[in-house]
Amino acid sequence: MPEGDTIYRTARSMGRALIGRPITGFRSNYPLLTRFHDDTPITGQTVESVESRGKWLLIHFSGGATLATHMLMNGSWHLYPRGVRWQKPARDMRIVLENREYQAVAFTVPVAKMYTAQALAREKRIPPPGSDVLNPDFDPAATAVRIRGCGGEEIADVLLHQYVMAGVGNVFKSEVCFVERVNPFCLVSALSDEQIEALIKTSQRLVGANVLEDSGNVIVTYRGQQRRTTHSASPQDSLWVYGRSGEPCRRCGTAILHRLQGPDARVTFWCPSCQPMPCGKAVDGY
Repeated sequence: MPEGDTIYRTARSMGRALIGRPITGFRSNYPLLTRFHDDTPITGQTVESVESRGKWLLIHFSGGATLATHMLMNGSWHLYPRGVRWQKPARDMRIVLENREYQAVAFTVPVAKMYTAQALAREKRIPPPGSDVLNPDFDPAATAVRIRGCGGEEIADVLLHQYVMAGVGNVFKSEVCFVERVNPFCLVSALSDEQIEALIKTSQRLVGANVLEDSGNVIVTYRGQQRRTTHSASPQDSLWVYGRSGEPCRRCGTAILHRLQGPDARVTFWCPSCQPMPCGKAVDGY
């Protein structure tokens, strides 16, 4: 599943191509989007902004509506100059937005809905700007309060709660815990305020490092373009622990472990030496 940094870069690339330009074409194979367009045509409107909120991508139109999409596991937005052949088959198309220069195409995007400003503000699934680690209005103090409110849950699971802190996904979850030497299976209630503050700051830093401004215009944006660097710019050693089960820890040489965690059985990686459980409590199964 794309994480917050991937969606942020997608929004940035799409914004360069769409913002301020009138929409000349809109089509979708989702009946509710088609009905909305029939009642309130998107064509003729301009795109005012494109933003990411955690794993959601939001396109705001001059008429007051917002198109919100979530990629889940396999969805993607592609951006093409007009006349360029699509890199995915037309049968996978779900939404097309066109202006005179570009086509923005959503392929196999499973979640797409139009919102008014009022409905968007009430939507609990879409994180508010202040909870997104990449948003200028991100509020670390309020985020710490939300994390502390999940005292009975394991910290790595809590880092995935987008309503708590949006933008951190399964890769960064493991990486952030490793950098701060926090066992990912530790209950939030066992963490100090200083540890929670450090986890928030490191989340901002690691996710933010993956959205550094690039040069030029990204023409096609899709799942494969994920930088995912937390340790080094070198592709072969860019991560501390994620995906490295059985390999030596880059700090101490101990073999990295992994196990499934949480109600969604997401895989978690950690170093048992660098990230011991408080008070020597062992992680079940190891």
